[in-house]
Amino acid sequence: MALFGQNIPDRLRSRLARGERVLAHAAVAAPAGGAPNTEGGPPVLVATTRALHLPEGRAVPWQDIDQARWSSDDLRFIEEGYGEHTVRLRTELTGEAVDYRRMAETVAERVTSTILVNRFVPFPTPESSQGFRLVARRAPLGSEIDWRVHLGEGLDPQDPRLSDAASRALVLLREQMGV
Repeated sequence: MALFGQNIPDRLRSRLARGERVLAHAAVAAPAGGAPNTEGGPPVLVATTRALHLPEGRAVPWQDIDQARWSSDDLRFIEEGYGEHTVRLRTELTGEAVDYRRMAETVAERVTSTILVNRFVPFPTPESSQGFRLVARRAPLGSEIDWRVHLGEGLDPQDPRLSDAASRALVLLREQMGV
C-alpha cells in the first residue's frame, strides 16, 4: 500500500485524519496566483478515503462534491454550498500530459459511494419535465444521513408550492426507502 502514499507532501500527510488512506494522487499545475512550492516537487491533487485534497491545501469531503467533470486540461467540480472549482491538470513548465485515469476513477467512485438516494421529482405537475432532485448522502464511514434538495432551472425557491411539494416528496421517499 505504500505505493499510493509515495510523493505525498509532508504538509498534507500530517493533516490526514487517523485511518485516512491515500487512494490516488497526481501532480497538477500550480494554483493560479499560488505561492511557489517550497517543499520541492509539484503540487498534487490527492484522493483519500475521506476527501479530495486540493493543491492549495483544502480538503473537500466526498459527500460535498455534487458533480465532477474531467477534460484533458482540468478537473471541474461543484462543491455543495461553495460553487465550482477548477484544478488545472498540466504543469505550465513542461506542458507534459499526466495519466489521470486512476484519479478520475477514484473521484467518480468516492462521490458515487456517498449517494444513498437520488430521486427526480417533477414539478409543478407529475407530467412536468422540470422539477427538483432529492438526494440523500452519507460521509464515508459515517452514519448521519444528509438530505438535500437540488432545484432544476427555472424553479423559484421562494414558491411556497415548491416548498410544500419538496416536503411531501421527502416524507414519502424516506418512508419508501427506509432512510
